[in-house]
Amino acid sequence: MSEGAYQRLWDSSHVTLQELLDQEQPLLEPVPPRERQSFQYRLSSIYLYYLGLMRRFDTLYDQMVQPQKRRLLRRLLDSVAGRVLELKDDLVRADLSEYHCLERVLQDLKLTPADLEVPIPKYFLLEQSTILKERGLMLAEILSRMEPVTSEGGFPEMHRTEAIILLQRAERARQGRLRATFMREIRKEEERDRKIREDSWHRFNQDQAAITIQKVWKGCLQRRRTQQDRRTEMEFIGMLPSPPNQAGNVGVVYQAGFREDVRRIRQIEKEEEFQLAMVKTHDSLRETEGPDMKEKLKEQIRQWFIECHALTGRFPDYPDESVGGSDLIFADKTPEQVKMELEAQIQASKKKDQERNKEKEKERNERKQKKGKKEKTRKGEADTVLKVWPSKFIPVINAGHEEYINLWRNQYESIYPKQNFDPEMLRMEKRKEVEQEIRIQVDELMRQELKTLRLAVDREEGRPLKQPKKKTGKKAGKKKKEKDLTPNRSVDSLFEELVVFGFLRKSETVALKDYIGDCLYLGSILNLANKLPMPSLFDIRQNVALYGVLRLGSPDIHSMAPLIRSILLVGPSGMGKKMLVKAVCTETGANLFDLSPGNLQGKYPGKMGVQMIVHIVFKVARLLQPSVIWIGNAEKNFYKRVPKEEKEMDPKRIKKDLTKALRLLGPGDRVMLIGTTDQPHLAEMKGLCRTYERILYMPRPDYACRYVLWRQMIEARGVQVTQNLDISALAKVSDGYTPGHILQAIHSVLTERRVLQLSKRPLVASEFLGHLAKLEPVYQEEEESLKDWYFKTPLGKRRLKLIKDQDAEEAKLAKEKKKRK
Repeated sequence: MSEGAYQRLWDSSHVTLQELLDQEQPLLEPVPPRERQSFQYRLSSIYLYYLGLMRRFDTLYDQMVQPQKRRLLRRLLDSVAGRVLELKDDLVRADLSEYHCLERVLQDLKLTPADLEVPIPKYFLLEQSTILKERGLMLAEILSRMEPVTSEGGFPEMHRTEAIILLQRAERARQGRLRATFMREIRKEEERDRKIREDSWHRFNQDQAAITIQKVWKGCLQRRRTQQDRRTEMEFIGMLPSPPNQAGNVGVVYQAGFREDVRRIRQIEKEEEFQLAMVKTHDSLRETEGPDMKEKLKEQIRQWFIECHALTGRFPDYPDESVGGSDLIFADKTPEQVKMELEAQIQASKKKDQERNKEKEKERNERKQKKGKKEKTRKGEADTVLKVWPSKFIPVINAGHEEYINLWRNQYESIYPKQNFDPEMLRMEKRKEVEQEIRIQVDELMRQELKTLRLAVDREEGRPLKQPKKKTGKKAGKKKKEKDLTPNRSVDSLFEELVVFGFLRKSETVALKDYIGDCLYLGSILNLANKLPMPSLFDIRQNVALYGVLRLGSPDIHSMAPLIRSILLVGPSGMGKKMLVKAVCTETGANLFDLSPGNLQGKYPGKMGVQMIVHIVFKVARLLQPSVIWIGNAEKNFYKRVPKEEKEMDPKRIKKDLTKALRLLGPGDRVMLIGTTDQPHLAEMKGLCRTYERILYMPRPDYACRYVLWRQMIEARGVQVTQNLDISALAKVSDGYTPGHILQAIHSVLTERRVLQLSKRPLVASEFLGHLAKLEPVYQEEEESLKDWYFKTPLGKRRLKLIKDQDAEEAKLAKEKKKRK
């Protein structure tokens, strides 16, 4: 695509953005519970539109070259991504579920399930590629130093004579097998000739034999042509996939990727030019226009001193820097207005203090009596009234949208053919920065001048301006500071210690898109029938992208988005929980820390040892963010009763320190705790739900997901799926098996030797059945127990209560209709 095409895409994106901004205000109005479905529909449609906008802005930011445009696009991309996260939280509160059925909205908006995919911005990894390389080299160096210690128990050495004897034995066995095969073929031929002699088969002459061969060959050719015509027709009407890896498509894809890489290189060049120009422009403005700015500010402030003294008979109080300094003076206000505002602030603060002291005693008594009632009413309002919380990202989106309209809407490629920066716009931005720097210096000088004027004219000493008291929040608002247990140690030494003890691991490269699954297409129908649709693998992947990847990928998004510190993945073994943890690390470039109970066994003993390891892990995770702290078998930290065989491990010893460390994480700390478990019922529900803020339930894959799993996993092995292989039958037969089971069966069947034989012996579904039968499926009882546990969580309880209330309302309406009849 050309720069003009990207500009047109940007223009169309802002048309959609304007429509969305117009729809934001009505969402803030509360909605009664009887209109829940319409509220969910509006919220879902806006969510999908923002997802599409995010996908467009990601493409534009990745491919546009002009540096000033890219800065605006980055702000828009981050703010739209943050708005998506806010709308996700609103959807959870409206649906009372982590998973949403949006297929009806997709159909009405004429979108496809691919539009539900959460786009992961490409700059997450591109902009920190150098940091990731340095960190990878440091980790590889530490691991290489550990290799001699860990490789002591390798393969035993063998003497040369023994090795030769072993090779001779293997070669004789190979020759014996070949000889046996050859003799078997000879015996088969002899047996066939003997049968022919005994049965006295009819012998054809030369013409009869030729005619017979021609009949067979012509029939074979015609069947092939018919089969090929049928396949071509099915491909044309879309009933069969077109043959992949065509030479033309490969060339086009390669050329498009090459052009994208060229544009990224140009981006780096233009960015370096822009950085140099910023420094030069700042310095030149400070030298040329700085003295004039300084004198002009001084004259204006002196004139304000004189006017205030003429009106009030005394010199004014100079505004403090925290209030705004001299910016408060030049805010298009008269000296009287400025003085009145400063005095009003002081008087208002005094009145508020007096009123608070009087009302404190009354409030204490009333709070004790009304505490229980207020809690009940608040809970009732939260459950019944539906509304969207005010957004932190909408003002940023509005500001970016206005900047685009004022500066970039009609700026096409003809204005900036070489995609260079705009020098006039750069001078305007830098002029504001220089003015701000000079204003701070002038404020310090004029405060001293004001003191001397007061002493000389009014014979009074300077009066410090009383600042209005800041509102101090309750105890919950105060953030506790963590005591540093390792003040004298460098980050590199702590990093190496964690690697040596196995708490910091090298994560495998796994893309989130490799977690294969299909969308749930009947969720809305099940919701209308008041049934509980189970999430698909596609829904699980989307939630991990929203809760994990988007928050960890950008500091700007994390600092303003709804804070989520921890996630718990609950599902049977083989559902890909560890794979999702690795995918989050891969997509965000995060460090992977392992605090699983099994990994803690025998390391850092004692109470102080546990405090130390938790402190070191969270300290290094914050300093080298983004970071993921993984806890496998998370239920063991919250055991109801520790089994006898695990008492030596003491899996609950990290429980208190872990919850304390989590509370200290705030906005901007891109550290995520991800727990995985397949036996959550063994843990205390209260402690587990307090530690993990989001619980994602992962049930067995449904038919659609199994069909996609079988097809894509087989194709990933380099095998083309043909008509001989019934994928639908495999998807039906593998009900109850997890993606791990399916992958294991495919690896067992599609060996290297079997892949080489595919041209002579096509793959059939029956080959997988024997290997599937050897594996233990997830039985219905285990699935039901996990489902029952999930609906005992706080969100699960609220969801069940909502369904019961809806059933009761429907029954009530049905009775009223019968009475009317």
